[in-house]
Amino acid sequence: MSDIEARTGGKVLVDQLLIHGADCAYCVPGESYLEVLDALHDVRERFTLYNARHEAGAADMAEAYGKLTGRPGICMVTRGPGACQAAVGVHIAYQDSTPMILLVGQVGRDTMDRESFQEIDYRQMFAPVAKWAAQIDSAARIPEYMARAFRVATSGRPGPVVLALPEDMLTDVVRVADARPYSPSVPALTADDAAAVMAALAQAKRPLLLAGGPGWTDAGAAALLEFATANRLPVATSFRRQDLIDHRSDVYVGDFGTGVAPSLVKRLAEADLLLVIGARLGEITTKTYATLSVPTPAQTLVHIHVDANEIGRVYSPALSAVSGPDAALAALTAQPATPAEDGWRAALRDEYLADSEPPPHDFPLDMGQAMAEVRDLIPAGAVITLDAGNHTGWAQRFLRYARPGRQIGSTCGSMGYAVPAAVAASLEDPQRQAIAFVGDGGFMMSGMEIATAVQHDGRPIVLVFNNGTYGTIRMHQEREHPSRISGTDIASSDIGKIAEGLGAAHARVTKTAEFRPALLAAFEHAGPTVIELITDPEQISTRTTVSRLRGR
Repeated sequence: MSDIEARTGGKVLVDQLLIHGADCAYCVPGESYLEVLDALHDVRERFTLYNARHEAGAADMAEAYGKLTGRPGICMVTRGPGACQAAVGVHIAYQDSTPMILLVGQVGRDTMDRESFQEIDYRQMFAPVAKWAAQIDSAARIPEYMARAFRVATSGRPGPVVLALPEDMLTDVVRVADARPYSPSVPALTADDAAAVMAALAQAKRPLLLAGGPGWTDAGAAALLEFATANRLPVATSFRRQDLIDHRSDVYVGDFGTGVAPSLVKRLAEADLLLVIGARLGEITTKTYATLSVPTPAQTLVHIHVDANEIGRVYSPALSAVSGPDAALAALTAQPATPAEDGWRAALRDEYLADSEPPPHDFPLDMGQAMAEVRDLIPAGAVITLDAGNHTGWAQRFLRYARPGRQIGSTCGSMGYAVPAAVAASLEDPQRQAIAFVGDGGFMMSGMEIATAVQHDGRPIVLVFNNGTYGTIRMHQEREHPSRISGTDIASSDIGKIAEGLGAAHARVTKTAEFRPALLAAFEHAGPTVIELITDPEQISTRTTVSRLRGR
């Protein structure tokens, strides 16, 4: 191996990132991985390092990058506190099935197992929330570990990988061959399986297609629309996967999210066949496993998922197959169509259209009406990022989605996600508009990442729903303990000064008519904009008010 260049472990690692197609990483720097940072200095023309303001923000940015691109988002943090704060992004990536690699600087090998400064065993810490967690103790094995990390993160059901990097390992000088570029392993639907699915559809009178999960490309989403249209299938989406199908199409009938329409829940009960492609049938999508009978649904369940372990995990299907969504739609569209009776689809479509029109309110700022007014102004390729909270109901119920536009939100309900996700989207493609939906509580958790956008020339728009309360918890509190407010009020903060101090433009909106011009001005602004929306806590969600919850 004398003809192989001698390199530090840090240099070997950076070379592997480039070999496997990584073009950026999100980080908070730390002394435990200085050799990696130094090696990145030499490849600045090929690799961009975005230094975030908090490790949770860096991890959320990497996770959002993974959602947007289908490639592993790379996050780098230091040991101990850095890794602990990045754990939130790993948890999101695990529950959302997002490819991600977290690289954690670790204590030196000669001080391990002594509870040395900031020491944690990351294999134990991340085992429950990562697809694979390991530590690289030999610099000569970095190519092996990194190749495996990329494959594990992207193969089957995607997810996060965590690799700990002892700081002295990164300074070791070794001669080692590079790995070949990775390629993910994704199962594909066979022609026989596709024919069996079509035979089941042919027998159904009231079929419903539920699309969701990871791994969809724009081409796969287009094939879904083609398949549903040819077979006259009503299509719903799982929680926060609304961008999988064009909402302007007559086959789209709504989403099974936190604010699912009562009419759609009723229609699910009436369906005689449920074709699930890509979705896990998790807790939110099934309203805590209540809308489908466990373990055997009343409907004929046909479940296609990329991970065999997810099929039958809760619900026993009548027919199942293991396949990635794109491959599944390629096989299904190749089959002769068996169009269903169109009256069923048409009824569901009419109910969706009625539900997506905002009911009348007399609030000074009615976000339902505002969303309806601007939904056609939002650029077709825009990325909408969603935080945790009831405020996201307005974007989920009243906006329209279609690829290449994207809806990016944490299905595990992590507060503070929307701002760093919008920053990542803006940096990943500066020509595409990113719009974050976040409450005043979530904004105070991660709003400082606007400074990351300013530093690296991003221009996200951040909509802050300011109602002085943790809205979702307040809603549950009012339902279970009416008028007994405890812990859910938030002290007022000057959002405008915070935004301007971080380098963003700011607009304060108090009336419905003010929202449209504020958004149009933000589209034209060259940098980030924060639009503060002063909403009434009485309008606690798109479907109810505090007074109704209190029984008044």
